[in-house]
Amino acid sequence: MARSLWKGAISFGLVHIPVDLYSAVKQNELDLTMLDKRDFSPIGFKRYNKGNNKEVAWDNIIKGYEYTSGEYVVLSDEDLKRANVKATQTIDILAFVNAEDVPLTYYETPYYLAPGRGGAKVYALLRETLRRAGRIGIATVVIRTKQHLCALVASEDGIIMNTLRYADEIRDTEGLDLPAKGLKGVGISDKELKMALSLVEGMSEEWDPSQYHDTYKEDVLALVEKKVKAGQTKSITMPSKETEVKPSTNVIDLVALLKQSLGNRPGKGKAAAADDHEDDTVEEQDDEEAAPARPAKKAAPRASGARSGTASKSAAAKPATVKSGAAKAAASKPAAPKKTAAKSGAAPRRKAA
Repeated sequence: MARSLWKGAISFGLVHIPVDLYSAVKQNELDLTMLDKRDFSPIGFKRYNKGNNKEVAWDNIIKGYEYTSGEYVVLSDEDLKRANVKATQTIDILAFVNAEDVPLTYYETPYYLAPGRGGAKVYALLRETLRRAGRIGIATVVIRTKQHLCALVASEDGIIMNTLRYADEIRDTEGLDLPAKGLKGVGISDKELKMALSLVEGMSEEWDPSQYHDTYKEDVLALVEKKVKAGQTKSITMPSKETEVKPSTNVIDLVALLKQSLGNRPGKGKAAAADDHEDDTVEEQDDEEAAPARPAKKAAPRASGARSGTASKSAAAKPATVKSGAAKAAASKPAAPKKTAAKSGAAPRRKAA
């Protein structure tokens, strides 16, 4: 069973909802150990006293605030709690706002909120109220030693508390070389926009997070297995110029790139691209297939006019794919009659001699 990180209550107006806080995310990063390159021994870290350079055990470590250089005020967990008991035990809702009014840059870390003992009914009431109203609750909560701004969002079966960044923690875009707003300011044509919209439409699908995973981690683990099998566990691979990817410095023809993307896109994109170029493709196939079909008629003098007429009618009636097979078959037959004709011509000359 998951371990709660915090116990308290949601408070708004006179409503008090006991809740437990649980982490909603987990880290799946590669667990790499730092090694000494001289003998490949793992590196360890010690907590030491900067006054006497001796190691300090966890039981002897406390927290303090440096109020002046070299002087500290000791703050225990009880001190931090007593500073504002209500703030450390309450998710205090300040307002309800539209979710789309909060920019994505403000969202930080999600947590699950589960009802505490006796709080299931009022918890469900808040969840359904948020859903029906189409709002999120903006609140404050103290976790450890920091007061967070947070958003309470109704999920399918619960309430998610997502910590938010404060406005003064968000950097503005001043100094960034961003393109001008709108289409005319950057020279984008309606044709380019329509093709880009078509590409987006062709790649659109239902959100399914289960189909996405960390493929780079899999590649690294495959490399690890490869090095183990090759007995290269202690070899250090140095950087080379071959692995450097040179970034593109100039996009010459945006329309050409969009066309190429439309042709390579999956699903709807391939069908749309096939429709756009269907006529050109059919004409090219007809031209290519017509070339080998001509010598086939000349190389078959024994065929009667009725047969050739029937063959030409059937060939005209069949689709391009069938015509291609007939042309290939006809193209493969004339080679033998030519050699036979040459031999039969050579034999009488020898008799005459």
